[in-house]
Amino acid sequence: MLTGDLVRLRAMEPDDAEALWRWNHDPQVMRWLDTSYPQSLAQTRRRVEEREPNSSYERLLLAIETRDEGRLIGVTCLRDFEAENGMAVLDIYLGEKDAWGQGHGTDAVRTLCRYGFDQLRLHSITLWVVADNAAARRAYAKAGFTEDGRQRDGFRRDGRWHDLILMTVLEHELRPPEHAG
Repeated sequence: MLTGDLVRLRAMEPDDAEALWRWNHDPQVMRWLDTSYPQSLAQTRRRVEEREPNSSYERLLLAIETRDEGRLIGVTCLRDFEAENGMAVLDIYLGEKDAWGQGHGTDAVRTLCRYGFDQLRLHSITLWVVADNAAARRAYAKAGFTEDGRQRDGFRRDGRWHDLILMTVLEHELRPPEHAG
């Protein structure tokens, strides 16, 4: 288990399937995410249970829970590892809308990146974010990510094309949490 200031990151459990299913059927939660075809709760349970291995050196998938309550609020992942180049790609989403804007996402990003840099010997972590997702872009910048490029019309939602922003953080750029002093 990885612990940040506000969150803990832990392995996914079969009991997490119901929350994943609920989040994946919430249009607000999935607004800026790539989505697949709708799945039943039984299909989601099977997918979570059969995911072997849940995490590996190629893909580290973790549940995000609140540190104080232990309540599941989202999912994060490091994937597409390139060991020879010290690189990986980060994905994250918070499914519990009452956790939005509270710093949980930024803390989860920092916690996972710190683990990637310290334990997995990564040098850089990248992510893609929809340009119109201003809240996510602010959260990533707060953790130390900077914009590296733009893919024009790389994401389609609601009949419109949106640009995607490539953001990267290098190990020496990860920002610590801002504590009031």
